[in-house]
Amino acid sequence: MISFNLISTATKHNSRGIMKFIDIGANLTDTMYSGEYNGSSKHPPDLESVLQRAKSAGVFKMMVTGGNLEESRRAIELAKSHPETLSATVGCHPTRCGEFSSHPEGDQQYFTSLLELINNNKEQVVAVGECGLDYDRTKFCDIETQQKYFEKQLELSEATALPLFLHNRASCDDLVRILSSHRDKMPGGGVVHSFDGTADERDKILDLGLYIGINGCSLKTEDNLKVVAGIPEEKLMIETDCPWCDIRPSHAGHKLIKTKFDQWPAVDKKKWREGAVVKGRNEPHNIRQVLEIIAAVKELENIEELAEQIFDNTSRIFYKSL
Repeated sequence: MISFNLISTATKHNSRGIMKFIDIGANLTDTMYSGEYNGSSKHPPDLESVLQRAKSAGVFKMMVTGGNLEESRRAIELAKSHPETLSATVGCHPTRCGEFSSHPEGDQQYFTSLLELINNNKEQVVAVGECGLDYDRTKFCDIETQQKYFEKQLELSEATALPLFLHNRASCDDLVRILSSHRDKMPGGGVVHSFDGTADERDKILDLGLYIGINGCSLKTEDNLKVVAGIPEEKLMIETDCPWCDIRPSHAGHKLIKTKFDQWPAVDKKKWREGAVVKGRNEPHNIRQVLEIIAAVKELENIEELAEQIFDNTSRIFYKSL
């Protein structure tokens, strides 16, 4: 494993500079970046250091994920405070879709609030989501409610022409069925993020013209790696889904990592200090490791070309002005 010093690295992005990345899934509103874990404060807020590490690692843009109405508002405010690097998504995660019906003014007002949030912040919002289906966690929201308000959120995409940032867990058949029935409501296309499905599920998603987002949770098993190897390069996006989905030593993909960020020592959250990263808390700078694993399973020697292809894929859908 090589040590990676970003200040002195000679790695080039297609011979024109350091490789550039867009992290399509960064949960930067999470309280871990404020130093709070499970309701307990462990260290001072360090989001600015997190963003600086990301920048030094070539992370050009980060999409801050909105998981419900309030979180979408916070994502937008964060994007406004870092307009050069951060953008936001607006939507309601499937496990939180009960918020539509529990809203004091009814589900239509919840929908209207999401739509107004997008329309009033067009410079910051690049996608509708995170929306979709999650059958692994139906204890938080039942399947019927998830499906009802997933279909409702497709109207946000139809009304704004924004691409979709999609969630899918153990629900691919229904996800594909609903999207297939509402193709007219997804004019901007979209990406199924944090994909960990089978080859058959991969192909069904690709047949819809969607992109597939890969992070550490996509690279846990040998079967995962085989599925990822079969994703066409022109349909790939990458992400960290931080602060979750880190690539752990127990994961099949871990052995394929080449870059070790040892200039930032990892410490327990209780022993945090400036210049260190928190063990078990993922950060956007780790996106390079996702790229390295994908390049390895695809047996690609030119990782710079893969980085450029993925950067172009992502900017084409979410950042057309780049």
